[in-house]
Amino acid sequence: MRPHPTPRHRASGRTPCTRPANHSPLQALEESFLALATAAQPLTMPAHLVCEEPEQPVLPIDQIRSRLAHAATSPGLREQTWREVVRRAQRLGDPWDVVAVGMTVPVLRRMLARLACPAHLERAEVEQEALASIAAALSTVDVATADVARELFSAADRAVHRLRYAARRRATRETSQEAAHLGRLAQPRARTMCQAAPLGVGSAEASDEYAVLARAVSAGAVGIAEAQLIARTRLEGEPMQRLADERGMSARQLYRHRTAAEQHLTTYLHHQMREQ
Repeated sequence: MRPHPTPRHRASGRTPCTRPANHSPLQALEESFLALATAAQPLTMPAHLVCEEPEQPVLPIDQIRSRLAHAATSPGLREQTWREVVRRAQRLGDPWDVVAVGMTVPVLRRMLARLACPAHLERAEVEQEALASIAAALSTVDVATADVARELFSAADRAVHRLRYAARRRATRETSQEAAHLGRLAQPRARTMCQAAPLGVGSAEASDEYAVLARAVSAGAVGIAEAQLIARTRLEGEPMQRLADERGMSARQLYRHRTAAEQHLTTYLHHQMREQ
C-alpha cells in the first residue's frame, strides 16, 4: 500500500495568515513527522486502528494519518486511533509526542487558511501558538472519556483566537499612540506656516514634510500608522528593523507597507497639485 500524499491547502491570499512564511513551525513539524515515517525502520501503528479489514498488520504513521482524513474512515475508527496516539504520547513520550502533534498538521493548515488575522500578525507566530496549545493539551486530555481530537483542536482554536484578540488590541493601542505622536510633530509646524501663508499645496506648509503627512491623514489618503511609518523612518531616520520589532512583523513586510503608503501619498499629492 503506497502512502497517501500529504494534503495541500489552497492559498487564499485573503489575509496574512495564509501567505507562506520564511520559517514555518508547521512545516518544521511536518518534516520531523515524515522523517519518523520514512526512516529505515519506520514508526508504525496497528492497521486495525484505521481499517475495518486491514491487508497488513501495521502501517507507517503517515499512512495512519492519511487514513484518519479519508472520508471512508468511520468516526469510531478515528476516535480509537486518536486515543491510541495520545495514550502513547502520554505514556511513552518521545517520539510519540511528536507523532501526536504531527497528526494535527493537515487539519491545522486548513484551519489557519480560513483564519482572518490582523495585518501585522505573522503566520509563523500563529502556527507556533496553535502547536504549543496542542502540545500542552496532550498532557491533560483524558483519553478514557474525552473526544480527544476535538479537545486538541479546540485548544488550538482558543489559543489562536486569544492571539488574534491580543494583536488587534496592540494594533489599536499603537495606532492611537502614533496618531498622538504625529499630531505633536505636525501641530507646531502647521501653526507656524498657517501664520505665514494660506493653506495650500503650493504654500510654505506644503514643503514641510510633517504637515504634508498630517494633511494626507486628514484627507484619508494614508492611515495614521502609514504616516507614522513614513515619518519615523524617512524623516527621523529610525531603523526599519526597530519598527518591525515594535509591530511584531518582519522588516521585509514593513518595507512593503511603507512602499504602499508612499504610493498612496504620491497619488494624493499629484491629485492636490492638479487641483491648484
